[in-house]
Amino acid sequence: MHRRRRTALVLTAAIAAAAPLLTACGSDAHPGAAAVVGGQRITVAQLENRVGEVRDAQRAALPDQDQYQQVLAQTSSLTRDTLHNMVLDQVIHRAARDEGVSVTRKEVQQLRASLEQQAGGSKGLQTTWLQKYGIAPAHLDENLRLQLEAQKLAARLGTDTTQPAFWKALSKASGELHIDVNPRYGTWDVQKSSRVDAKTPWVREVTAVAGGAPVTA
Repeated sequence: MHRRRRTALVLTAAIAAAAPLLTACGSDAHPGAAAVVGGQRITVAQLENRVGEVRDAQRAALPDQDQYQQVLAQTSSLTRDTLHNMVLDQVIHRAARDEGVSVTRKEVQQLRASLEQQAGGSKGLQTTWLQKYGIAPAHLDENLRLQLEAQKLAARLGTDTTQPAFWKALSKASGELHIDVNPRYGTWDVQKSSRVDAKTPWVREVTAVAGGAPVTA
């Protein structure tokens, strides 16, 4: 295994509770919506499809029924966590756009190639992202793009993704998007750009080895 030199490529603090709440809209206001972001609905069906992709990938990776049941127990909050991630995707994208930040397909491919090299191939990277972060293989590139957007946004702001300036930008974008979450899935903390009861990080820690090739921590 390669010896790792830890220099942060993308790192944010874990999404935590504890800040003023943004009032959530329920299903009466937005029938069939899990959340409304920037006037666009994330439907319950879209959310369920995304969760289903993760469950299908987990089942395929764990043919042993007992092991799969253990994973189900360990990821009982998957639906809420997935919605949180889908909303935060849009918050990061809006904040990056506000600062004139963009990510090219080539940059995503370069990051993926580097991570695959460290993970022992494409399958290894997919397995890592599925097990550690609940990201289905079909959405891996999407996740990597968001990580790069967060990194470049922090750089544009002259900070890093652990600092208040970065989270202030996300909070501003969150407010601009007027995020309403169906109470069934929690409420959205506009100050911290997180679902109030969220316990898992979104923009994941990625470290770099000498020469700049990133590896998962």
